[in-house]
Amino acid sequence: MSFRSNRGRRAGERMQVDAVVIFRIGSLGDTVVALPCFHRVARSFPNARRILVTDIPASQKAAPVESVLANSGLIDRVIYFPQPPRGLRDLLNLRNEIRATMAQLVIYVADRSTLSTLRDLCFFRACGIHHVIGAPLGRDLRQPRTDPVSGRTEHEAERLARCLAPLGPIDLNNRDFWDLRLQPSEVRAAEKCLVPLRGRGFVAVSIGGRVASKDWGDGNWAALFALMATRYADLALVFFGSADEFERSGRFAARWPAPVLNLCGRLAPRESAAAMQRAWCFIGHDSGPLHLAAATGVPCIGIFGNYNKPAWWHPMGRGHSIIHDMRGVREIAPQQVHAAIRATLGSIAGQTSQTALWSADRSRFTHAEAFTTD
Repeated sequence: MSFRSNRGRRAGERMQVDAVVIFRIGSLGDTVVALPCFHRVARSFPNARRILVTDIPASQKAAPVESVLANSGLIDRVIYFPQPPRGLRDLLNLRNEIRATMAQLVIYVADRSTLSTLRDLCFFRACGIHHVIGAPLGRDLRQPRTDPVSGRTEHEAERLARCLAPLGPIDLNNRDFWDLRLQPSEVRAAEKCLVPLRGRGFVAVSIGGRVASKDWGDGNWAALFALMATRYADLALVFFGSADEFERSGRFAARWPAPVLNLCGRLAPRESAAAMQRAWCFIGHDSGPLHLAAATGVPCIGIFGNYNKPAWWHPMGRGHSIIHDMRGVREIAPQQVHAAIRATLGSIAGQTSQTALWSADRSRFTHAEAFTTD
C-alpha cells in the first residue's frame, strides 16, 4: 500500500505502508465519535495491518475503545499501554511491542494537550515510527472552531476530520462512515435478549454515565417516566448501561406499566447497539450509549448540561432532539424532555426503519435543538 505523506516529502514521492498504528484513547462515546476516522484509515490503507494503540479505562463504567471496534474489520490488532503509574520497564515493554509491528506510520486520533502530544510523538519515534498524521500541534486543530457569525461550536467529529485531512475527505453526512459493521452473531445475541418483548415496540433508555455532573438525577427521571406513562403505557422500556447501573435502572423499571427489560451489564457495547437499533427512539444523558444509539440511526433525545459547549459533543445524524442547558443539566425540566419525546415519536410513527431518518443525500445532518445559555 502506498501513501503520499504530508510532511517532509516533496509532491509525487510515495511511501510504502504495510502496517499503521492508530493511536486513540478514550471510552465508548469518544470511540463512536471517532468512528469516521477509522473508516477513513481503512479506506486509505485497505491492505495494511491496522494496529490500535489505546489505554485501559480506569473506571469500570468506561468501555474500552476495542469494545466498539472489535469484529468490525476496521482494526486488526490492539495494543494496550499500561495504566499509571508506569515504570521504565512498562514503557520499554510497550516500545518493544510496537516496534515488533514494523509499522511505518502513526495515525494520531487522540485528544491531548500540546505537551502530551509532543511526548507521544517522541515515544513513537523511539518505537521507530517517524511519520505521523493527525497530531494536533496547532491550536486550531486542538480546539473546535466557533463560527464567528452564529456562535456555533464545531462538532468533535468535524475537528477530528480536519486533523486527518491529509488522508482524504471524511464525509460525515455519509452513513457509511458511521457504520459499526455489526456482525450476525452480535445481532442474534441482541435479538435473543429482546425475545421477552414479543415484538412490542420499545424505547431505549440509559440513565447512567461515568461523569456525575452529567447526571439528570433520579427525581427528574421519575417525573419523566410518570409523564410518559400517561401517554405511552403500551410501549416497552429497555434500559441500557453498565453493570453497576442495573440496580438503579431496576428501580425505575419496576414502576413502568408495560413490559420492561433491564439489559444493563448484560450485553457488550456492540450487542447493545444491535438491540438499540430496534428501538423507536433513545433517551439518555450526554454519554456513550447516546452516541452508540445515534450511530445505529436511532432518533435520540439527548439531555446535556454545562459539561461541554453546545453542539461540540452532540450526536450526529438526523432526527435527534437535543436539550442543552448551560446552567446545568438539572435545570432541564421533565416536561421539556417529554415534549421532545412526543415530537420524536410522533414524527416516526408508522415508519419501518429508523435509518430512513438519516440523510439520503449529501446535505448537512440536521436535528432539533433547544439551548439555554443563561
